[in-house]
Amino acid sequence: MTTLRAWQEDCAYLALNQYLDGEKHFLCLATPGAGKSIMAAEVASRLLDENLIDFVLCFSPSREVASGLKKTFQFSLKNRFDGYFGSLGDSLTYQAMINLDENFWLLLKHSRVLVVFDEIHHCAGMALSDANRWGEAILENIQAQATYTLALTGTPWRTDSLPISLGHYLEADSGVICDYSYGLRQAINDRVCRFPKVVLIDNDKIELTSESQTETFNSLQSYLSKGKGTYLSFIHDENCICYLLKLAMAKLEELRKSKPNAGGLIVASSVSHALNIQRLLKEKFNKDARLVTYRHDNSSEIIDSFRRSSDEWIISIGMISEGTDIPRLQVCCHLSSVKTEMYFRQVLGRIMRIENSDTEEAWMYTFAEPNLSMFAHRMDIEVPDYKITTTHTVDLSLSTEQEDHPVRVHTDTEYLRVDWPTDTLSDTPTKDSKPVFSNPTVETSYFDVVGQFREKIISAFS
Repeated sequence: MTTLRAWQEDCAYLALNQYLDGEKHFLCLATPGAGKSIMAAEVASRLLDENLIDFVLCFSPSREVASGLKKTFQFSLKNRFDGYFGSLGDSLTYQAMINLDENFWLLLKHSRVLVVFDEIHHCAGMALSDANRWGEAILENIQAQATYTLALTGTPWRTDSLPISLGHYLEADSGVICDYSYGLRQAINDRVCRFPKVVLIDNDKIELTSESQTETFNSLQSYLSKGKGTYLSFIHDENCICYLLKLAMAKLEELRKSKPNAGGLIVASSVSHALNIQRLLKEKFNKDARLVTYRHDNSSEIIDSFRRSSDEWIISIGMISEGTDIPRLQVCCHLSSVKTEMYFRQVLGRIMRIENSDTEEAWMYTFAEPNLSMFAHRMDIEVPDYKITTTHTVDLSLSTEQEDHPVRVHTDTEYLRVDWPTDTLSDTPTKDSKPVFSNPTVETSYFDVVGQFREKIISAFS
């Protein structure tokens, strides 16, 4: 029998009672890493024990998450969970959901089915007029037909401001009403999630030189606010990447002294970006890193192999974000070009899952881009006393000649995507590869990071 955490027991009890009182739909908000899927499996188990359902369907945003749900439900229900005859359910992706035919949906009309939605915020729409494809499938085939639904989320909003499917709202522009909420503050106090720290890296001298002039900026925010540079150029700069990696590697090595299998995650912006980071790790620091991207047919196997190993680093392009459970991850480098609060919190959630070891720390390293800085500072949305505890400067330069010989990245006075000539897994860019620009006729300028790096550490519950 699965031993539940206190919040999981409370939520499962409340959900079952609301179902017995005639409510069909239940929405649970629990901070990333809290263990939502185990709670959902317990609800399904109790409904089956009470003979209130015949079958369970789970839907989630990726194959990796769907596979994890399958294992969790199979273990909890002590029965197969593969959709075949004799099993108690199946776990599918949202993409698979929209391709199911009418014959499949007859299952909900002729059987008593609990439908579980993981990361329900991916599904938008309270009516067909404002629904995305996944939300539309829920409205047409599940909302009225399912015996019960259990929706789970760690980030109960959408960046496009559309309403979440199956959500309840007091007013059209108000926040979603959750039947049960379990925030980050509670999770840390209960030792369900790790104590998080976000390290924001900045630079006090950034130069942008064009044919006519040279401008100097004393911070990344100042550089970006002028509209002449892009964040993409910053996260592609090898000097900046190496500085961030060196900080993160030092922290991971410190953690591995007491926990030898502690791991690190690097979230990159593209396949070519990931390959370049992998090259830098090997050439500059003699570190090997696994790579998993949407182009890998065996991405689940790569992630599962890393999960079971004691390897230090894995680099991901959109494959290890929400719902992926690798508890030994404790350090993360956010080098993605995605700068939404939802993605920020989802990435942070990958290092929050506690393992009850002596070293339960979670460290995210990223640059002090204005949006990312704001998201880090306003973690008090869930943790009211989240605050800055330390601001300091650390000299971890790769070379004493850093200021005399800066690494130079070509960018432009307008927006240009800098990428490597090849973007395939088999063709790794070399040191001599030249960046390619989509519009070479635009006036060229030079982006130089020539100043002192500095870090601001944001920590909860000091």
